[in-house]
Amino acid sequence: MKLLQAIRNNIPNAITCLNLLCGALAIVVAFKPFDTVLWGLQGYQLAFVLIALAAVADFCDGLMARLLHAVSPLGKELDSLSDCVSFGLSPALILYNVMVAAGCDSWVCLMSMMIPVFGALRLARFNVDTNQATTFTGLPIPANAIFWIGFINYYASHHTVSQWIVLALIVALSLLMVCNLRMFSLKLHGFSLKESYRQLVLVIASVVFIVLAGVSGLACVIAFYVLMSLLLKEKE
Repeated sequence: MKLLQAIRNNIPNAITCLNLLCGALAIVVAFKPFDTVLWGLQGYQLAFVLIALAAVADFCDGLMARLLHAVSPLGKELDSLSDCVSFGLSPALILYNVMVAAGCDSWVCLMSMMIPVFGALRLARFNVDTNQATTFTGLPIPANAIFWIGFINYYASHHTVSQWIVLALIVALSLLMVCNLRMFSLKLHGFSLKESYRQLVLVIASVVFIVLAGVSGLACVIAFYVLMSLLLKEKE
């Protein structure tokens, strides 16, 4: 009986470890950004797939923990450590390697390491803040990863983008993760339009951006999310 209970309690942690594993594998292929590595995908594209799988695992671990009544402090800390790798370090290293391939200055490429550093600060603050259940303070680190997937997909095929623009985006997104801007949760709160209109508007906008720009449209989705949060803050 105790063995079954131990297995049940660790199922969410096992799923969280899959999140971490996908993030680690994304880092491995990030160092061959333009080599064809698997299924005809280039390294940076396969890294995107692995980060997406990490995001699925990140969603499922919390869902499974609630279903099995296996929420624990250990699971919360493990989740944050995994997120820092999958949504902080992984996109940063993909960006770093794509910038190196594009011939950017070495110090500008290294500035991409701001992303995991500020991502870790974001996660640490989230862990000790009890007021981020229905709203977030600063840009969530998974949203940061989504932005970089979209931007890197565009940047990888348009090396004419100035390195100074990339640097400005690195600084801006890093600061957004630790700023005091209140951002609405991406989770639906029931089926009431009044309660979930923000999320529904964002879903509709996401479909439009992705249809028009493909994977690159993900960067526009996060930019729209930030803009919505700013405008709604002004109204409040």
